Amino acid sequence: MGIRAYRGIYPTLGARVYIDEYALVIGRATLGDDVSVWPFAVLRGDVNRIEIGARTNIQDGSVLHVVHDGPYDPGGLPLIVGEDVTVGHKAMLHAARIGNRCLIGMSSVVLDGAVIDDEVLVAAGSVVPPGKRLASHGLYMGNPAKRVRDLTAPEIEQLLYSARNYVKIKDHYRPPDPGPAGDPGP
Repeated sequence: MGIRAYRGIYPTLGARVYIDEYALVIGRATLGDDVSVWPFAVLRGDVNRIEIGARTNIQDGSVLHVVHDGPYDPGGLPLIVGEDVTVGHKAMLHAARIGNRCLIGMSSVVLDGAVIDDEVLVAAGSVVPPGKRLASHGLYMGNPAKRVRDLTAPEIEQLLYSARNYVKIKDHYRPPDPGPAGDPGP
């Protein structure tokens, strides 16, 4: 597992977390239960904190970072990602807030101070500008990302399905949990 301290602070991991050996999680990063971080993803919680909710998956090549405390951003900006979120391959999330049951499409960019409400689909390759808010139940696409339509009921259900499916996939990659008293289990 690629876990590294920053200034003596290590990431905090929930139960059954999977971090691929070629991924890297640094510093003040808190990962909820059943989170998965896939090859070549980097979560750098050095100058502020990163929080990833339960059952969220951060796919291959994604970069997650934060903003430091300074004269232009007093207190800095953390990166907060909710529960049951799918972050597609090569996405970049920087000091934003993402709600629950969202899908951030492949190669999308979400910038400083952006807020994505619950149950939002950000299309592949979209750019969410600094400070922009994306309201619930919408499909957003483009540069800058704009709401193109409401999500259908099956699309909203698929957001949760995607996260649950990644929990199953990551369980195939994890070594089995040891049984009681050090028993290696099945």
